[in-house]
Amino acid sequence: MDFGLVLQTDPPASRVVSLMQRAERNGFRYGWTFDSSVLWQEPFVIYSQILAGTTELKVGTMVTNPGTRTWEVTASAFATLNDMFGNRTVCGIGRGDSAMRVAGRKPNTLARISDAMKVIRALGRGEEADLGGGTVVRFPWIRPDAELPVWMAAYGPKALKMTGEEADGFILQLADLYLTEYMVKAVRDAAAAAGRDPSRVTVCVAAPAYVTADDSPEALAHAREQCRWFGGMVGNHVADLVGRYGTHSGAVPGELTRYIEARQGYDYAHHGRSGNPDTRFVPDEIVDRFCLIGPAGRHIEKLNALRALGVDQFALYDMHDAQEAVIDAYGTTVIPAVNG
Repeated sequence: MDFGLVLQTDPPASRVVSLMQRAERNGFRYGWTFDSSVLWQEPFVIYSQILAGTTELKVGTMVTNPGTRTWEVTASAFATLNDMFGNRTVCGIGRGDSAMRVAGRKPNTLARISDAMKVIRALGRGEEADLGGGTVVRFPWIRPDAELPVWMAAYGPKALKMTGEEADGFILQLADLYLTEYMVKAVRDAAAAAGRDPSRVTVCVAAPAYVTADDSPEALAHAREQCRWFGGMVGNHVADLVGRYGTHSGAVPGELTRYIEARQGYDYAHHGRSGNPDTRFVPDEIVDRFCLIGPAGRHIEKLNALRALGVDQFALYDMHDAQEAVIDAYGTTVIPAVNG
């Protein structure tokens, strides 16, 4: 199983770079960041420093969207990094929950994501792409061996289907075993139905992880409070699904939708941060299901279960008060045990 580190691009950027370097030293192979232009600093500028300061770490967006930048600009940014540092980037893409809403726009449609994925992937490989209206372009400076995988974040039935049909990878932002099995199956079934090899769609589960010294009630309670924000972040996407399909339609599992019944609103000023006051509605059960918390042994057990479900990478959200400690605990104990 591969391991990735996920950060927000909060200033100073030097700390983001330092944590990514620490992650590579501890056996992480991917470094991911949020991409929301108003809330955080520009990731592509920081990627250049991360890549220059590491040797093999791959970097990517978790996630960008097709509305913040034009598609050829996004493709050019990734392709330029690949030209400078080798093929060491992944374009993670989604609807743009925070990036679009904070800028006063609606998240992107699936049709727009589909069109953008095709263009970004093609241009990143040096192929021609139609930007719309018959305007066909190609980057003349792309090397012959260039590649740019595009991984799609998804929860709902239509998005899961499209991921299986079109994306190079599937990003699932939660680590619940039941939902992971359900959604990975949906993606793989869609890939097979489209005539693709389902095993060629990389599966990446992304969730917060907090390693505690023991499993005492006090230690677990603190870990839950540090990770509760994640249930609120996922809840934004779930609220959209409930608005579209309803709570009991059968189109979306109740294991995903039921917990947001007490949700009353969301202020993106606290997005993705521990102590987010808008996530008090998230119960302990959801934190335990969606995240990895507790002593290292619990992490190892859950990661082995995720790998058995077909997960290729675990991307660790490291937004809490023990960033270095968790990276080091994974490097010294968790990653060797899972991959030993």
